[in-house]
Amino acid sequence: MGLNIRKAAVADAELIHGFVTKLAAYEKLSHEVETTPEQLAASLFGDNPKVFCDIAEVDGKPLGFALWFYTFSTFQGKHGIWLEDLFVEPEARGMGIGKALLAALARRCVDEGLGRFEWWVLDWNEPSIAFYKSQGAVMQDEWTVCRVSGVELTELAGKA
Repeated sequence: MGLNIRKAAVADAELIHGFVTKLAAYEKLSHEVETTPEQLAASLFGDNPKVFCDIAEVDGKPLGFALWFYTFSTFQGKHGIWLEDLFVEPEARGMGIGKALLAALARRCVDEGLGRFEWWVLDWNEPSIAFYKSQGAVMQDEWTVCRVSGVELTELAGKA
């Protein structure tokens, strides 16, 4: 098996969009997907991108992706990486693709002197939780995610 992790290219926009929609279906969140391949291409490959993507291929066939961006910890005084999405095709799970995608981002953290590598996992997703723990992840159960979007975001901004 020839497993390769590569930086995504603009030609991958449709592929990445497909991975996003499959991930959303798995997470029972398809109703929240608004992005288009064109929006992803602009965000990932436009001028001064703020988000990045790695593609996992086995024998040249794309079977997974990791979409990520840089964060900053004021406590550490260092940047980190936030993994927004990780997805591996169901038929390819157990082949080491997820581990390889995580390891590539961990190497980037180490190579760049970054302080943290973080992500969310849904609390019902026991297979992923077990997998992440097996990779050394520590669940941060004491934190609660806050989100403001839509009308509430507009109201908070004072533009309602």
